[in-house]
Amino acid sequence: MNEFSEVEALLRSALVPVEPSEALSDRLERGLSELADMAADELADFEFETMRDPRNWGRPAAALVVGAGAAGALVIVRARQRQKRRQSSGLRALEQSMRDVAGDLQKRLGR
Repeated sequence: MNEFSEVEALLRSALVPVEPSEALSDRLERGLSELADMAADELADFEFETMRDPRNWGRPAAALVVGAGAAGALVIVRARQRQKRRQSSGLRALEQSMRDVAGDLQKRLGR
């Protein structure tokens, strides 16, 4: 039994969660914001009259997927940062981050 407790103690010390640096979080947030911006610009510049031809569906579909993924990840990153700063907790941080990202996207799309 003593060996198992030693192994367990070693595993616990080796698998301690590590918080990423603030610089890494900032770079990730900037990158996700840029991706969401580029996707929003691509969708804003797209002419919807050309949607009749299925060959033209690739770029807007890719922009939609990339933009949605980046915006979703950005919401999570910002919620995590808010929660870390203790401005709000759990669902409140997520809700506020979703509102912030939605507001940013609406501004960029000109609505």
